[in-house]
Amino acid sequence: MLGNEAIARGAWEAGVKVSSAYPGTPSTEISESLVQYDDVYAEWAPNEKVATEVAIGACISGVRSMCCMKHVGVNVASDPLYTMSYGGVNAGMVLVAADDPGLYSSQNEQDTRAVARAAHVPVLQPSDSQEAKDFMKYAFELSERYDTPVILRTTTRLSHSQGLVALEERKVPEDRPYERNPAKFVMMPNNAKGRHLFVEQRELEMAKDGAAMPINRIEAGDTKIGIITAGIEYQYVKEVLPNASILKLGLVNPLPKQMILDFAAMVDELYIVEELDPIIEEQVRSWGIPCYGKELLTVQGEYSANLLRKAFLHQEMDLEKPADVPARPPILCPGCPHRSVYSVLKKLGIHAAGDIGCYTLGAVAPLNVVDTTICMGASISTLHGMEKAKGKDYIKKWVAVIGDSTFMHTGINSLMNMVYNQATGTVIILDNSTTGMTGHQDHAATGKTLKGEPTYAINIYQLCKAIGIEHVIEVNAFDIRTLEQVVKEETQREEISVIITKSPCVLLKGNVYPNKCVPIPEKCKKCGMCLRPGCPALTKQENGTIAIDETMCNACGLCKQLCNFGAIEEVAK
Repeated sequence: MLGNEAIARGAWEAGVKVSSAYPGTPSTEISESLVQYDDVYAEWAPNEKVATEVAIGACISGVRSMCCMKHVGVNVASDPLYTMSYGGVNAGMVLVAADDPGLYSSQNEQDTRAVARAAHVPVLQPSDSQEAKDFMKYAFELSERYDTPVILRTTTRLSHSQGLVALEERKVPEDRPYERNPAKFVMMPNNAKGRHLFVEQRELEMAKDGAAMPINRIEAGDTKIGIITAGIEYQYVKEVLPNASILKLGLVNPLPKQMILDFAAMVDELYIVEELDPIIEEQVRSWGIPCYGKELLTVQGEYSANLLRKAFLHQEMDLEKPADVPARPPILCPGCPHRSVYSVLKKLGIHAAGDIGCYTLGAVAPLNVVDTTICMGASISTLHGMEKAKGKDYIKKWVAVIGDSTFMHTGINSLMNMVYNQATGTVIILDNSTTGMTGHQDHAATGKTLKGEPTYAINIYQLCKAIGIEHVIEVNAFDIRTLEQVVKEETQREEISVIITKSPCVLLKGNVYPNKCVPIPEKCKKCGMCLRPGCPALTKQENGTIAIDETMCNACGLCKQLCNFGAIEEVAK
């Protein structure tokens, strides 16, 4: 099983009844796997805060629940998470957070363990697929035993690696009765003061009990070197230093202090091997235990066996030189509607405040339109800040671009802020009818649930009108002449306007493309206009004319519209 599949299996075996999540790589497959178990209710939520609150409601009512997200989603979920740490649980609740060392698909390398320490939430960290399943089940036991939400922390390497997993039957605990308890679940200041004391005592108890937990263990070996590690890093340590003494931690917050003191006393030199921040190392040092950590190993990126060989054994691996192949920078797919929109913006000299999604690729050559990307929903707020800082004339050369799923996630709030604070600016909602970057998940405006069941599709046009925006225009993303005229008009307004470019993602299942575009060499003037948007289906030949790869082309028609000489035509495949 993939690590993510094993996490889903562990939740099912643990008797989870409710799961809510927002898709985010590398966590997405957890919910996509979990939804296959019919006796679990699983949903996509508009964002991670909502997902966490849904799980909180389910656990308070008396059933085991979970929520899933990537590491930056934990930021969105932090408001209810910090408070739920004080309130505790009724039935068990687990938040699965998938960190991304190496920045494979994220805007930062945030370490969820640091967030968990601040929130006083325990963290379990498995090291393979079997542990991913087992730790998920154990997390619910700890949640109920210590009256706390629990974070199961995974990483990209674990989430997307496969391993053998021994399966067990599902065991559903009896629903816990709900009893009204405002002192526990109504976090007014006086109630929260008492619960804070409970949280501190809970952490002390968990740290004391850590030595007896089966997920923490000492693997005695050569006492000249001792290594404290957890998660996928444990696998690298075992490969490179198989004879070393190892303290393998499954519970990485709170740390089992006495167990660490005892382990440190039995070895000559102590090393901490942990990806990203020195969370364990700093705590160990604070207890007066000498150790080595980040002076040998980087705080940046993903670890590997080779990195440890270099650090501990001073071995430079004699790896084969990679093949000399052309660079392949990330690029929008052939026929992507975002390319069409960006080609218009570039022609008009418009800057774009960008957001999180496939359309972030508008920042790179040859489009070079997106100037900012901060976090989910930030494009609209960034545009608003620019207008308030520089005035209405300045903003006429800017737009905010945001996808339909991201708009439903947190863009709505930002747009309401523009309305409320009498802003000026043009927002372009790139509506491709899916959550494209994470693998085409549905959302509140697509008309399907996570289970694939039909549901009401929120109408983005009507939503924008309902919050008070007078100028809302829908346009086909590939109608570049109409789109150009609309952008010219709307960016000159001294009030808010929204342009919704509607064209489905080219990779959506069920899409059929019966036609293709073909060049007519005798009409080609070799001007290169069709090449400017950077569609990978088009290439320039030695004689200056173009060729179109028919296996990639889906006849979106962008190149045909850009050609002023009729040198490209659309024909049946």
